[in-house]
Amino acid sequence: MTSDTTYSPNDKSLSPIPNLDIMIEEGSPNSEQLLEDEGNDLDNDHGQLYQFDGSEHENEGNEMTIIDGHDRESHGKEYPPPFEGMEFETYDDAYNYYNSYAKELGFAIRVKSSWTKRNSKEKRGAVLCCNCEGFKTLKEANSRRKETRTGCLAMIRLRLVESNRWRVDEVKLEHNHSFDPERAQNSKSHKKMDNGAKRKAEPALDVEVRTIKLYRTSAVDASGYGSSNSNEGGSGNDVNFSRRLKLNKGDTALISNYFCCCQLLNPNFFYVTDLNDDGQLRNIFWIDSRSRAAYAYFGDVVAFDSTYLSNNYEVPLVVFVAVNHHGQSILLGCGLLADETLETYIWLFRAWLTCMSGRPPQTIITNQCKAMQTAIAEVFPRAQHRISLSLVMQSILGDLAQLQEYEALHMTLTTVIYDSKTVDEFERAWDDLTRRFGFRNNEKLQTLHEERERWAPVYAKDIFLAGLIDYEKGESTIPFFNGYVHQQTSLKEFFDIYELVLQKKHQKEAFDDLESRDSTPLLKTSCYCELQLSKLYTNNIFRKFQEEVVMMSSCFGNSQIQTNKSTVTYTVKEHRGDESTRDVRHFEVIYDKAAAEVRCNCGCFNFKGYLCRHALCILNYNAVEEIPCQYILSRWRKDYKRLYVPHLGSNNVDITNSVQRFDHLYRRAMQVVEEGMISQDHYMVAWQAFKESLNKVRLVADKTESGNQDSCL
Repeated sequence: MTSDTTYSPNDKSLSPIPNLDIMIEEGSPNSEQLLEDEGNDLDNDHGQLYQFDGSEHENEGNEMTIIDGHDRESHGKEYPPPFEGMEFETYDDAYNYYNSYAKELGFAIRVKSSWTKRNSKEKRGAVLCCNCEGFKTLKEANSRRKETRTGCLAMIRLRLVESNRWRVDEVKLEHNHSFDPERAQNSKSHKKMDNGAKRKAEPALDVEVRTIKLYRTSAVDASGYGSSNSNEGGSGNDVNFSRRLKLNKGDTALISNYFCCCQLLNPNFFYVTDLNDDGQLRNIFWIDSRSRAAYAYFGDVVAFDSTYLSNNYEVPLVVFVAVNHHGQSILLGCGLLADETLETYIWLFRAWLTCMSGRPPQTIITNQCKAMQTAIAEVFPRAQHRISLSLVMQSILGDLAQLQEYEALHMTLTTVIYDSKTVDEFERAWDDLTRRFGFRNNEKLQTLHEERERWAPVYAKDIFLAGLIDYEKGESTIPFFNGYVHQQTSLKEFFDIYELVLQKKHQKEAFDDLESRDSTPLLKTSCYCELQLSKLYTNNIFRKFQEEVVMMSSCFGNSQIQTNKSTVTYTVKEHRGDESTRDVRHFEVIYDKAAAEVRCNCGCFNFKGYLCRHALCILNYNAVEEIPCQYILSRWRKDYKRLYVPHLGSNNVDITNSVQRFDHLYRRAMQVVEEGMISQDHYMVAWQAFKESLNKVRLVADKTESGNQDSCL
C-alpha cells in the first residue's frame, strides 16, 4: 500500500478493495482557522526521559546513569502519536483515540472517507484526517466564510483486519499549519467527545506509564533464572545484585570515552548504564540516532540476538535487529550484559522500549531462554514472541548427532517441521517421529514440544515476520555482526568493528537505494503482477517475489473444494523437486472476491511479506491481474521516502527554551541533510540554502549587537 495514496470513489484503481462502497464524509462547516506554519514536527517533550521512584530506588540501592542529550518524553501527554500497526477493538475506539490525540496537540479531525462492503452497512475501512485537509471547492470559494483549510496531509488510514480489530495501515503526522488549541476545542469532533469516549480512546498498546521506570524489581529468581549457559554462581539475591560486567583493565574508560565521542558527533546518540551497589558497571545499552529513526519504519518485527552472551564470547554482546526495505539486517540497539537473569533482561527491554517512546514491536524473535521469555511477557505483553527456528534445529540435531540413525532422523525432522501444512498434520507427524526413533521420554524434545507454538512454522501463519525467519530454507537474517565478532574479540576491537560494520551496512543500503531507483529489473514472465511490482518494490525484494511468479509454472490442477457466498476455497497442486524425486503437494487457497482477499495455507505472505505462487495462481484463475493493494507493503517500496531522523512528536516549541530551540533546529537541519544526500543537484540546493540561512542569521546577530551598542551609548 502506498504511503501517500488517498482513496477516491471516482478512482477505481486506488480503491483499497474493488467491491467496496466508498463514501467521502466532509467535516464540520465550522472548521477552525489554523495559522500556516512550517512546524510539522515541533516538539515540547522536554521532561527527563527516565524517572525513578525515590523509595524503591533507595531501598534497592541500584543506580542508573542516564545519558540522553536530546530525546525526552513529555509529561502529561496521555496519547502517544499514532503509528502503523496500532490496533483497536472497534472503529469507535480508533476514532476516539485519534480525536483525543488531536485534541491534546490542538487540531481537529474529520472522516475524509470510509468504505463498506457492497450491499452491506458493515464498515471495512476509513481515513481520518486533520480538519485543515484539502481546500475550498469552487462553490465555497466565493462564500464569506473564512478559509480554514491549508491542504494539510496529516491523517491515519484504518482497516478492519481478520481478527475483527481495527488496524492503522498508514500514518502521516506532519501538519503544514500551527496549532490553535482554543479554536480546536470548538470543533465538531471535539465537542461531541464525552468522558466515556475519552476512556475508550486508549490504543491496544503495552505502553507502560508514560514515565517508564528503569529500576530493578525486588523479585529476583534466586536460582538464577537464565539460560543453561548463564553461569550464575551463588543462590541468593545479594549475589545476583552484586554481579558486574566482566571487563578488562581500561575497558571502563574505553566505554566512557567512546560514548562521549559518539554524543559529540551525534547529539541523538543515546546510552544508559546500570550500576550495582558498589558503583560498578553491570549492564549497558546504547543506540545511535539512525537506528532510533529506522525503528519507525521497520520496528514491526524485531529479533533479539544473544548468541555472543550465551556462548561466553569475550564481549558479552546482545543486539536488537530488524530488516529494512531491501531485506537486509539493520541494527536497532546494542547491549553489554553481566548475566542472563530475569532482572537483567527486564532492565534491558525496558531501556530499549523507553528509548523507542514506549512503542513495542508486533513480533519479537529470540533464542530459547526461560528468563528472556518471562521478561518479554512482562515488558511486551501484547507482542508475539517467536523462538528462532534455526536455533531450535541446531539444538535438537546437536544433541542427537551421535545417533546411528542421524541422517534418517534429520530428514524426518525436517519434513515434520517444514512441510506440515496444518496443526493436526504437525502433531501426528511429531508423534510418529518420537515413536519411530524412541524419543517419547526424551526430556529436551518434550520441552521443545511444549513450546512448539513459539517456533513451529505451522503455528506462525497468522504472524507477520517480514522475512526475518526463512521457514523454507531454515535460515535466519538475525546475525548482524556475523563474521566480524569472534570468540576472542576484545572490547576495544569490537568498537572499531562496530563502526566499520555500521558504515558498510549504511553504504550498502544507500547503493541499493540508488540501484533500485535508477534501474529496471528484467522481467521473466508476461504476468502483469510481475510488471506491477517491478515498478514499486526495491530490487532485492522484487527478485524474491519474482521467484514466486516464475514458480507459478509448477502449479496446476486448481479446483474448488468449498464455496461460502463470495468466499471460495481452492486446492492448488504443485510439483516439487527434480524429475527423479518429483512429488506433488497440495495447498489450500481461500479467495474472497468481495473483499479482494486471498490467503494460502503455506503462510508465505505473513512469513515473507509478499504473495506466494499458489495465491497468484488463484488470482490469475479469477482474472485478477493486479495484486490487491493490501498485499503491497510500504515497507518494501523503493519510492517511499525514509528520513533517518528521529520524529519525536508534533507540539509547539517554546522559543524561550534554548534546549527546545536546539532540538527543533537540529531535526530540521538533519532533514535537509538527508534530502541533500540524494543527488548532486539536491546537494547543491541544500548547500546553497545553508549558506543563505547562515548569512541571514549572522545579519540578525549583527543588527542585535549594533542595537545593544547604540543603547549603551
